[in-house]
Amino acid sequence: MNVNFLKSFAKINLALNITGKSNKLHKIESIVKFIQLHDQISIKMIAGNKHDISFRGNFSKNISRNNTVKNLFDILDKQKLLDNKKFKIKIEKNIPQEAGLGGGSMNAASILNFLIKKKIVKINQKKILSISNLIGSDVILGISPKSIVLKSNSVIKKFSKTPILYTLLVRPNFGCSTKKIYSRVRKFTRPILNNPKKNMFSLKFLSKQENALEKIAFLKYPKLKKLKNYLENLEQTLFVRMTGSGSVLVAYYEKKQDCELAKVKFKRKFKNYWCNVSKTI
Repeated sequence: MNVNFLKSFAKINLALNITGKSNKLHKIESIVKFIQLHDQISIKMIAGNKHDISFRGNFSKNISRNNTVKNLFDILDKQKLLDNKKFKIKIEKNIPQEAGLGGGSMNAASILNFLIKKKIVKINQKKILSISNLIGSDVILGISPKSIVLKSNSVIKKFSKTPILYTLLVRPNFGCSTKKIYSRVRKFTRPILNNPKKNMFSLKFLSKQENALEKIAFLKYPKLKKLKNYLENLEQTLFVRMTGSGSVLVAYYEKKQDCELAKVKFKRKFKNYWCNVSKTI
C-alpha cells in the first residue's frame, strides 16, 4: 500500500447549548463548521504485528499514549475489522490541544473515514456511530465533515453550501480541560436547534447565539473574558465566540483582509499568544 496523505480539519462550534445530562455525558446541541486549519496525516500499510503511531509538530507535546488514534485501532483490532492488517501513521499536529477544536477526535474520524472509503473497514452507518462513540462524542462529527447542526438527541443534520466566514483563532498560553469545564455545568437550557434549517448558518441567526460553556470558562479563567472583549472591539468583527470548552476564542469576519488586519493588531498586543487566520469550508 502506498503512503496516503489525509487532512484532518479543525472543527469550531458557532453555537453550543447544554440541554441536559444522560448517564455521565451531557446532552448538547451545537452548530458546527470545519475550517481550513488541519493536522496532516500520513498512513500506509506495513508488515509487522503492531501499528506504528507517531506525532510531531508544534502541538505534539504531551499527547497521551492512550490517544484517540490508538484507541481507534485498538477497537478495530478487537472487533477484527482490519483482518490483521497493520498501519504506520504519522500525524503532524498543527491544531492546539485543549483548545475546543476537536484535534484528536478529528484525527480518529479522518482515519476511520479513510479506512471505510478504501473498503479496508466494511461497516454500516450504525457501526460507524458505535465505534465513534467509543472513542469520543465529537468523533462522529468528523466523518465526512460538513456544516452540521447537532440536535439534543445526538442526531446530526448536514448542510452543503453554507456561508463562508473568515476566522481569527486565538489561544492564550493555557488550555482548558473538557472534563473540568463540563463538571461545573449546573444549568440546562431548552433545545432550540431540534428543527435544523440552513438559515441557522446565517449571520443574523449566529450572531444571536452563544456558547453556554463560556460563563464557566470565564469564571475559571478571567483572562479569556478580557481576550473576548478585546476581539469584539476590533474593527469589522462580526461576533466572537469560544469554541467547545475552550480555550480558543474565534472572531468571525466576512472579508479576509479584515481578518488579516485583526491578526496584526492582536499580535501587536499579545505577542506570546498563538493565533491563526483560517476560513470555514
